[in-house]
Amino acid sequence: MSTLAERRPPVERRGTTARRLGWLLAGVAAVAVAMLLSVALGSRSIGVDQVLRALTESPDALTGEDASAAKVVRELRVPRTLIALMVGAALGMAGAVMQGLTRNPIAEPGILGVSQGASVAVVLAIAYAGADSLDDYVWFAFVGAALAAVVVYAVANQGRGGATPVRLALAGAAINALLASVIAGVLTTHGATLDEYRFWQVGSLTGRDAQIAAQIWPFLLVGVGLVAAAARGLDALALGDDVARGLGQNVAAVRVTGGLGAAVLTGAGVAAAGPIAFVGLAVPHIGRALVGGGHRWLLPMAALLGGVVLLVSDVVGRLVFPPSEVPAGVTTALVGVPFLVYLVRRSAVRG
Repeated sequence: MSTLAERRPPVERRGTTARRLGWLLAGVAAVAVAMLLSVALGSRSIGVDQVLRALTESPDALTGEDASAAKVVRELRVPRTLIALMVGAALGMAGAVMQGLTRNPIAEPGILGVSQGASVAVVLAIAYAGADSLDDYVWFAFVGAALAAVVVYAVANQGRGGATPVRLALAGAAINALLASVIAGVLTTHGATLDEYRFWQVGSLTGRDAQIAAQIWPFLLVGVGLVAAAARGLDALALGDDVARGLGQNVAAVRVTGGLGAAVLTGAGVAAAGPIAFVGLAVPHIGRALVGGGHRWLLPMAALLGGVVLLVSDVVGRLVFPPSEVPAGVTTALVGVPFLVYLVRRSAVRG
């Protein structure tokens, strides 16, 4: 059985491909601009010429203002920019996969309990394991995210039919509620834990350094590989399980591969920056409007858009109340809430 895309005339397919490639190239350009803004702007603005010298010349060859600017660029802003790019890309792709797996337009990385699992692990680590730094939080958060994803899938997979989209959503909601109760219980009995946890929980890129980037990139590569392997199967799932099986897809394998990849991406992103809201919800919808719903195009578009959204949100947060910073998780939520309202209104009009 051929797909709809395969039955299109060759000229139409070429035109569609060219348009999609154009949007991907525009996404790459937007990422480059956003990265430049992230490195140059902040409580202290640095000129483009100083940024270029900081990135291309030896630190020993720079003096005075150029040497000071180079230290800020190399040690603070470049690692922060790379982490924002990686986390945004991870959450964007994870959101696209989860929406494809659950066939739910408002699904996002928190729907399977992954973000909440990371939060519980960080709370417990602060309260009982003496964790007191971002480097400690990364590993606890990743382990918590992975365990939560496994539990949600195990619960949803019980009974006839396996882990259907509805069961995944219900299991995710149930585990989320349980984990939220655990967090509330620990925080109400450990005041010192609340003081430390609230800075991580809001979602921020402040203080993230090259060491954290080095810790998460291998997991991001694994997650990207898994969701890429599931891309064709996700396209088939959009037509329904029975049609997907008729097209030769192993539905269970696609769900496990895609779900595992999304969990790894979300776990790495949340571990590095905390729970960043709405990137995984809004970005896939923007990507579909630009390149369509085919996941082989949507996933790279979501990665690029996710990076741009988080980078721009972080820059805006630095510029609003200098020298203080508004956490990136707050600025993405300010953008995401109106978008969610728009989705609800559009669904109501269509209904």
